[in-house]
Amino acid sequence: MNAWIWLPVLLPVAFASGWWLQQRQSRRSSGAAVSRLSTTYFRGLNYLLNEQPDKAIEVFLKIAEVDSETVETHFALGHLFRRRGEVDRAIRLHQNLVMRENLSDEQRTQAVLALGEDYMRAGLYDRAETLFSDLQKLESSAPQAMKHLISIYQAEQDWEQAIRHAQSYEAATGEPMGRLIAHFFCEMAERARCRGDADDAREQLGKAFDVDANSVRAGMLEGRMESSDGNDLAAIRAFERVARNDPDFLPELLPDLLLCYRRHGDLSRARSFLAEMIERHSGVSPVLAMTRLVQEQEGGEQALEYLAGQLRQRPSVRGQGALIDLSLEQGTAAERDILLVLRQLTEKLLSGSPSYRCQRCGFGARAHHWHCPSCKSWGTVKPIHGAVGQ
Repeated sequence: MNAWIWLPVLLPVAFASGWWLQQRQSRRSSGAAVSRLSTTYFRGLNYLLNEQPDKAIEVFLKIAEVDSETVETHFALGHLFRRRGEVDRAIRLHQNLVMRENLSDEQRTQAVLALGEDYMRAGLYDRAETLFSDLQKLESSAPQAMKHLISIYQAEQDWEQAIRHAQSYEAATGEPMGRLIAHFFCEMAERARCRGDADDAREQLGKAFDVDANSVRAGMLEGRMESSDGNDLAAIRAFERVARNDPDFLPELLPDLLLCYRRHGDLSRARSFLAEMIERHSGVSPVLAMTRLVQEQEGGEQALEYLAGQLRQRPSVRGQGALIDLSLEQGTAAERDILLVLRQLTEKLLSGSPSYRCQRCGFGARAHHWHCPSCKSWGTVKPIHGAVGQ
């Protein structure tokens, strides 16, 4: 393992220890004690720079004798252990801190919070929940404890509790939580829909709109429910509203929306809406949908001409694939052989590329997720636009 990987994490610990040594040096009268501590400190740095981070940690642990001056070093080390996956070690360290009698109330609260985070990392949600619930009784730490409880209830899919604590957190801090709470109500709506309880699903959707009037997810779910019930016009309105509120999600809802247009027999409205989205949406999805309508209503040559003109303005690998498909229908046998090779190359380019990316952490995926699997954010995974996107 390269030592430089650990420098951003371990050097703050080392510098904190060095500062502590300086402070002790100014107060101690015995030069021998300072010399021993300094020697230990530099030995730890030497281990770090020689790619021996485990030995370096052990040295810093010896330096960080728990008292009012070195407790922060222990917190830093506990965070390091948790980050490295040494959760058992972090738990033992923070448990020892909690048991110390000479900690201030603030330090003890910090130690309990850190221990709860250790339990969460280890998957011991019941223990973490107990700690954070107890901390809610302390006004100074209640918001942070509530935030951890929200994460726990999300992991357990206890949406009612997640909603209750998110509402409490908003009331305590003033931080808007409407968008997050709307996702929780949508989870409950999806659950009700799966068990065939349409009334409850609609009730949960109504609550989602109450806390986030422009909820993309609630709007898409509303459109799909209306479509399933045969209410195509209501579904069209719901889908169009979502696309206008957040055009980034157009590729995700476009197949359902086009189906509703067709069943409702209103392709003119479809073309008008697609023309609007082509102006507002940077991706190629509305262009490809419009191309299919042009082909259906005006013929292959007109569709080929329209798509070629659009791709000059917005290059796209997916658009190139559609252009090749249209050219295959119009070309000669010799031209088709070349076009088929190009089509295979295009498919290979697309097969290795993610279709969605989290706007917060950069996580890439082939399928859409409302809850990012990487950073655990809600509503941040969106279709990728651009040359290889949608």
